[in-house]
Amino acid sequence: MHRRNFLFASLAASVAPMALRAQSYEVSRSEAEWRAMLTPAEFNVMRDQGTERAGSSPLDKVYAEGTYHCRGCDLALYPSSTKYDSGTGWPSFYAALPDAVGTAVDKSLFQTRTEVHCRRCGSHLGHIFSDGPAPTGQRHCLNGVSLVFRAA
Repeated sequence: MHRRNFLFASLAASVAPMALRAQSYEVSRSEAEWRAMLTPAEFNVMRDQGTERAGSSPLDKVYAEGTYHCRGCDLALYPSSTKYDSGTGWPSFYAALPDAVGTAVDKSLFQTRTEVHCRRCGSHLGHIFSDGPAPTGQRHCLNGVSLVFRAA
């Protein structure tokens, strides 16, 4: 392996996914169990803190009344009433349901961001930014593959 490729691979392996797995969650599964229940794209985002391509999630354009649940454990996370079109290409919300999500500091990609995850199973959902609408001013920028929409 070339030195440059080795350095990039080492850096990628050392970032946030280890922090995600270091915590204990109410719903826990082995890596093999997660891989068996999730597609490779879902596993990449939810367990390895990847990001889906902008504009690739059909949930970005869903504005029906209902609730968005965690794909990993089915916990209700976000009401449709807090969803808005951020223009980013990812489903965006200005607030989660009470006691639904947790946050962590994400220092990957040479910047500091607020990572948001399911509080029950630890699945990575996306990031929270401070450029959202009132009343919170937050933008919960989420990966659609981490979510399941249930219409009301």
